[in-house]
Amino acid sequence: MPYETIRLEEKDDIAVITLNRPEVMNALNTRMRAEIHDALRHAGQGARVVVLTGAGRAFCSGQDLGDRASAADIDLERVLRDEYLPMLNAIQECPVPTIAAVNGAAAGAGANLALAADVVIASEKAIFLQAFTRIGLIPDAGGTYWLPRQIGAARAMGAALFAEPVDARTAADWGMIWEAVPEADFASHWRARAEHLAKGPTAAYRAVKQAIRGSFENSLEAQLELEARLQGVCGRTRDFKEGVLAFLEKRPPRFEGR
Repeated sequence: MPYETIRLEEKDDIAVITLNRPEVMNALNTRMRAEIHDALRHAGQGARVVVLTGAGRAFCSGQDLGDRASAADIDLERVLRDEYLPMLNAIQECPVPTIAAVNGAAAGAGANLALAADVVIASEKAIFLQAFTRIGLIPDAGGTYWLPRQIGAARAMGAALFAEPVDARTAADWGMIWEAVPEADFASHWRARAEHLAKGPTAAYRAVKQAIRGSFENSLEAQLELEARLQGVCGRTRDFKEGVLAFLEKRPPRFEGR
């Protein structure tokens, strides 16, 4: 589809999806959710890493309450099931690593869109805000799933109940995100991270994602069985053979992603 609310740039095995409604701090409306979903499905087929970021001063301010004539007209249950769920599933099911490069404020569903990515890299000027109780709602778009797993029940409860902003450095210290980066270095840093993953063993990355996500539901025995099965798959790849050869030859590996 032609994109109106996002930009999709693909170069050097990196797909960058930029939320592009800076006039409303990249608030999510129906069109943007559909376009993010489409871009993720498209980019995940050809790229070796996918990056989500925002245009302007914000990453994403969450649900666009101006997307309807009246906020009270929004059927939130339907919107979450029909529009958010496909978009979030597309992030989770993306066959390559996903990075949320959080350039500014990430609030409400925008914060949880970022947390759905495999890795979150934030500018130190970014904040994460579970703003939902400010308007009488609960965290959605995966917030009640990601937060307790990433920062524990006590901090997740406080973030949800008090709806106070968490700065990027604190988010990194808590384990909510991977790292907070000085604003001056942010763009070059996340791109270097993306380039590193784009040159890496893509099949192994896919297996890492599957193994770590599976661990939340598995017993130790089941997880060890999953590790063994996935390791067997990785051990039959060309990248494993290249990695061993490069180690023996004392040179950087040249992974092909297969």
